[in-house]
Amino acid sequence: MALPALSSSGVKFRRVLAHFPQELSLAFAYGSGVFRQAGDKAGPGENNMLDFVFAVDDAVTWHMMNLTKNRSHYSFLKLLGPKQINSVQNYGAGIYYNTLVPCNGRMIKYGVISTDTLIDDLLHWKTLYVAGRLQKPVKILTQNENSKLQAALVSNLKSAVTAAFLMLPESFSEEDLYTQIAGLSYTGDFRMIVGEDRSKVQNIVEPNVPHFQKLYSNILQDCPQVVYKHHLGRLEANKSPEGQFAQLMSLPRTLQQKITSLVDPPGKNRDVEEILLQVAHDPDCGFVVHQGISRIVRSSSVVQSAKTILTAGVLGGKLVTTENTDPSGRNRPQQIQMSSTRKDSGWSHDLLNEIVPSYLVCLHLLGTSIGWNLPLLWNKIMLLL
Repeated sequence: MALPALSSSGVKFRRVLAHFPQELSLAFAYGSGVFRQAGDKAGPGENNMLDFVFAVDDAVTWHMMNLTKNRSHYSFLKLLGPKQINSVQNYGAGIYYNTLVPCNGRMIKYGVISTDTLIDDLLHWKTLYVAGRLQKPVKILTQNENSKLQAALVSNLKSAVTAAFLMLPESFSEEDLYTQIAGLSYTGDFRMIVGEDRSKVQNIVEPNVPHFQKLYSNILQDCPQVVYKHHLGRLEANKSPEGQFAQLMSLPRTLQQKITSLVDPPGKNRDVEEILLQVAHDPDCGFVVHQGISRIVRSSSVVQSAKTILTAGVLGGKLVTTENTDPSGRNRPQQIQMSSTRKDSGWSHDLLNEIVPSYLVCLHLLGTSIGWNLPLLWNKIMLLL
């Protein structure tokens, strides 16, 4: 089964791709610049930042080529070269973002991740960072013939359905299911405390139910653990201990490990299958799964947010330089100052979401290292916000 590419025109997105090295195993666009969210007057906001992810087989070589083509996209880390950029990339969720990049009259943000790291996240939910994005509608721009990657993309969708079943009641609506799935990668995310809109998940799902159906309808129809009443928009899941055990056993490996660590007392070291059987009989099975997902997301989101200080190169505003071609055919530099006080554009909100959590994460890590009273400090920060 192929991951469905959405039918809306992708010309403007492919024009963006033309600015980058073409050695991509997968490229997709996502977010409010691509799909309408609740509250938007009509369609994706033209002022919203366009978000991209590029999967590459050789990240060092790709960054080396991109530094040649688009050196101004990088923060001061460009001075250290592609190997050090790749080293920074490998921390946290394994993705390196360049943000606030002007391209074709729009602001864009793009993340670079190695194909192997992406496959690992899709199959095992090691960080659920990029895998979580791919559980929601995206615009696939290019994808090569990597069969392992294709299988991992489908496996990720099936895992999302299974995890959602475990956290939902016996009977629920399609929209309930998609809301649960869309919220998986935000469970425990540090940025949902500061920066992000608390109703973000609902805003994503409500206008995009048809897109979610394109992603998941075949999986739901083939799933033996649920009765899918498509004409009614309702589903009934198997909530018996046997059914829940089968679902728990099919969850990604990292999530199984997190669940095991939550349930198994230290030093007991029981078999994973034995522990999951116990969880399957527990009335709070769904809550345990939720807590396991939260542990995965929390750790990766904290490190990834802290990385933004290094990769975004923003301290109150980012000065970037692009190349424009004048009528004579010569390239001339164009400088664009990003004002931190501008409030009437979509990308300024994205900047807030990226940078504020990053500074707070760094403050948190610093406070931990020198023994600050973190609960008291946190309360003071929240009062200031």
